[in-house]
Amino acid sequence: MAQFVEFLGNHWALSGMWLIIVAALIFYHQRTSSEAVGPQAAVMLINRSDAIVVDVRDKKEFESGHVVDSINIPLVKLDQRITELNKHKEKPVVVVCKVGHQSTDACKKLQQAGFPQVVRLAGGLTEWKAQSLPLIQK
Repeated sequence: MAQFVEFLGNHWALSGMWLIIVAALIFYHQRTSSEAVGPQAAVMLINRSDAIVVDVRDKKEFESGHVVDSINIPLVKLDQRITELNKHKEKPVVVVCKVGHQSTDACKKLQQAGFPQVVRLAGGLTEWKAQSLPLIQK
């Protein structure tokens, strides 16, 4: 520990830059990530707050299994089809994808379009299936 403190004292500029980079990464992560809820919290939002579910996977994946009453708008078409969701603007929106990565981009787009309550499903549909929650399959 004494050597670490000595290193910090001898290389204060290097240590300072390291701290600035760590702080910038933390700040960037907080600004770019959207709020995530687990499957149980999503079910509570759907049941208690009449939240809508927007599935951003492609049509083929959507038809292989999706959350009950979810709306399928693939992420690549979200910008063109976002007006379809305007009638639900005051409701909470739960965004679902396969594992939870694409939903972050969709959440940003929905928030920029004026949707005040947008969350993503943490772990995506993979986590939903892992908890044995119901899916509609065609």
